[in-house]
Amino acid sequence: MKTTEQYGLKVDLALTTWVKLARAFSSFNQKSAGSIKSFKLTQPQFSVIEALGHLGAQKIGVLCDKMLVSGGNMTLVLDNLEQQNFIERVHCKEDRRAIKVQLTETGHTVFKEIFPKHADVITNTMSVLSEDEQKQLGALLKKLGTNIK
Repeated sequence: MKTTEQYGLKVDLALTTWVKLARAFSSFNQKSAGSIKSFKLTQPQFSVIEALGHLGAQKIGVLCDKMLVSGGNMTLVLDNLEQQNFIERVHCKEDRRAIKVQLTETGHTVFKEIFPKHADVITNTMSVLSEDEQKQLGALLKKLGTNIK
């Protein structure tokens, strides 16, 4: 028995698709968050370590853009990572007004230790889909994300 209001085929399809997407994201995000928590890091801290581990030193503004967070939030995350000796701030040689963030030796060690473990969790979680389905889903999500206005 259908208990939802009927708004027309197009609207009903969009709404049920949105609910499925939201539920899938919530489940996936919980799994990812649990993995990150096991490393005694917050999601933003892990994201900074992951970004710097893969991309190298970055300006703070670039990190904010990549992580979709404000400068104020990023400052707190970086302060905490700096206290743990995972990152360091260095003045940019090309632009003295800019500050770059880079992993310390300890930060590199942490990245190399935890990222493969997290990647395994993500891979296992995603394994309910075949490789072709993962490619299709990735393409569809990219299309959806780049065309929302």
